[in-house]
Amino acid sequence: MFLIHATIMPGTSLRPSRAVRLFSILLALLAIGVFALRDLGRWLDREDPLQTSAAIAVLSGHMPDRALEAAKLYKQGYAPQVWLSYSVEPGATLQKYGIPFAGEETYDRLLLLHEGVPESAIHVLDPPIVNTADEMLTFGAALRKENLHRIIIVTSKLHTRRTATLWRRLSSRDGEALVRGVAGDRELVDHWWRSTGGALDVVREVLGLLNAWAGLPLQPAGS
Repeated sequence: MFLIHATIMPGTSLRPSRAVRLFSILLALLAIGVFALRDLGRWLDREDPLQTSAAIAVLSGHMPDRALEAAKLYKQGYAPQVWLSYSVEPGATLQKYGIPFAGEETYDRLLLLHEGVPESAIHVLDPPIVNTADEMLTFGAALRKENLHRIIIVTSKLHTRRTATLWRRLSSRDGEALVRGVAGDRELVDHWWRSTGGALDVVREVLGLLNAWAGLPLQPAGS
């Protein structure tokens, strides 16, 4: 049997080279970034404990989930009325071509009625909206006009942090808003990267938050 002896020349260092150390640091940062991205959905999910309020305000989008969640909260006694916003588009554009269009608020209202919310409790608020910032202004104005104190805003869980941020920036002087996410969104929050829809929602929310933090310099086209 032969024994092989390694000979270490005088002055030779056993420490890893600078390139190896740099690669190890980059690899560690990459791993941290991956785990941070996986938890991004949970960070976007920022909800408030529920309290009895003057109204439940339903943000537009993601039918039928938000309207169904609002109906559930109404039946649990958290508020005596439900507020809906509405947009003139795409109805106004389609009308130019003689094509009828029922707005989202029409279907949200029908969903609420189907779930047992009485007609007298459902209110569609003016003026028409374009985006979430407009909805915050509309709901805030309704609070102020009716001399009310608190509302519950129902939206998707991934949209809750941006909703709360916009309320603080635009309408917090009008009253308090408790932001509530749709209960069935839990899987999307925990595993948003598994679908293109979830990934697009997260990208949209991050960009929207950056715009809100910067003071809303980016506005919808045509506004």
